Amino acid sequence: MTQTESPNKYNRILLKLSGEALAGPSGMGIDPKQAYEIAKVVKEVRLSGVDVGVVIGAGNLWRGLSGENVGMDRATADYMGMLATVMNALALMDALEQNKVITRVMSAIEMRTVAEPYIRRRALRHLEKGRVVIFGGGTGNPYFSTDTAAALRATEIGADVVIKATKVDGVYDRDPKIFPDAKRFENISHMEALSLRLNVMDSTAISLCMDNNLPILVLNFFEPGVLMRAIKGENVGTLVS
Repeated sequence: MTQTESPNKYNRILLKLSGEALAGPSGMGIDPKQAYEIAKVVKEVRLSGVDVGVVIGAGNLWRGLSGENVGMDRATADYMGMLATVMNALALMDALEQNKVITRVMSAIEMRTVAEPYIRRRALRHLEKGRVVIFGGGTGNPYFSTDTAAALRATEIGADVVIKATKVDGVYDRDPKIFPDAKRFENISHMEALSLRLNVMDSTAISLCMDNNLPILVLNFFEPGVLMRAIKGENVGTLVS
């Protein structure tokens, strides 16, 4: 099916998940049932003909900044976080394969016994063959967040959009949990997101998306059916473009 014939607005996406998305009620650790529920959503998107890449954080297991705050070397703390993202990637891979979705984990930090090394052309071949590709290990470098890794991998694979999966239905001018009158944006530019210091992604990730004309869609991943609605072009969440 060619792009003009596709019923979908987006034909290749990079899904950015937080590590907490895999966690149970405590917000920590890995809950296999939660991973399975996420996998079912990803499977639905993949069956619609969309190529899917995934970057997942590690906040449920480790945060580099937490280590730095107690005196740990920042680079060491960040490398520990990158290793934790691979653990999450393997958990999500297992859940996807339980859902009969062929999946590959690629890591920016080589660990050949558990994941393929990240090679851009190999990742593209996997996507072309209909496999879901989970990118672990961040960018492979300290001082960069998994948001930046998502923007980088999305650019490299030619994704149509970065979908930032959150627990909030878009981007607000201030915290809607604290301010009931907070305003939700439907559309906003990358530059506005940067200048207003909105909590979309970190500034490095937004700048990379802006420089490469890559839109960011922020939505509530846990709202039933919302991801497929976004794929088909319905007006959900906040589009940063």
